[in-house]
Amino acid sequence: MPSSLVEVSPRVSAALAAGQPVVALESTIISHGLPRPDNYVAAKKFEEILENQGVIPATIAVIDGTPKVGLSSQDLERVAADESVVKVGSRDIAIAMARKVTGGTTVAATSLLVARAGLRVFATGGLGGVHRGAAETFDESADLTVLSRTPITVVSAGVKSILDIPATLERLETLGVAVVGYRTSRFPAFWLSDSGYDLDWRVDSPEEIADIMAAKDEFGEPSALLVANPLPTALQLDPDALDGALRDTLLLAAEQGIRGKAVSPFLLDHIRQVTDGASVGVNLTIARGNIELAGQIATSWAARTGEAR
Repeated sequence: MPSSLVEVSPRVSAALAAGQPVVALESTIISHGLPRPDNYVAAKKFEEILENQGVIPATIAVIDGTPKVGLSSQDLERVAADESVVKVGSRDIAIAMARKVTGGTTVAATSLLVARAGLRVFATGGLGGVHRGAAETFDESADLTVLSRTPITVVSAGVKSILDIPATLERLETLGVAVVGYRTSRFPAFWLSDSGYDLDWRVDSPEEIADIMAAKDEFGEPSALLVANPLPTALQLDPDALDGALRDTLLLAAEQGIRGKAVSPFLLDHIRQVTDGASVGVNLTIARGNIELAGQIATSWAARTGEAR
């Protein structure tokens, strides 16, 4: 897709031209991840976190068939309130453009648009990955393959706890996606601070991450850098309760024949019910923490590239 087909807002364009820090935000958390009308309030709060850091937010979505980087207040409200808004993955962008539909962009779709627009830092909640039972179903998120060929930096709380985490880490390694833990040597698991799996690399400051970004550019690596930012342990869901909820929910999904891309929303919704809504509150905490760190990384990156000019 030529970059001219992506509509970058005047504010984001000006920030990029001036070398100011910009952070991209995905929109499926708004359109499909949070209940209405709280989703719109959360979306505005996400952007406000960046504004308070002096960082320009660039929420991304497809509006009436046009991929947009940096939504207006009207566009943001539409993504949050319109129940006809679809979920747009990386394979769906061209179809959404041709059909002139409005959709929230997944991590994979957002990553592609981030790169096309020339942004470098992207904050999300949890990455997709290899699903449990993938040896039979071949169910693996497009997030992984897209990140293998997209030179951006993504901040997430690891991958969702519902996934096969060791298999996901193996796939990230095979695909050449570098993973660093932010102030941790353990890979987080979204609702949980520690998945139980070690990481090879740890970083302790946004400046270190900017250094790695610069080295990747210099070496010509085409893949993403994944920054795993764990939820504080005191704020995570109860591990035993979550384990039981996941086990029961997976059995229920199998009994009802739920497969493919319908699995994740089913599991997330059922866990929300089982936890009496506590999982939604944790989701918001995760997103806010990742956005704040992404803002710090973007600021360090802008300072570094500004000095190099």
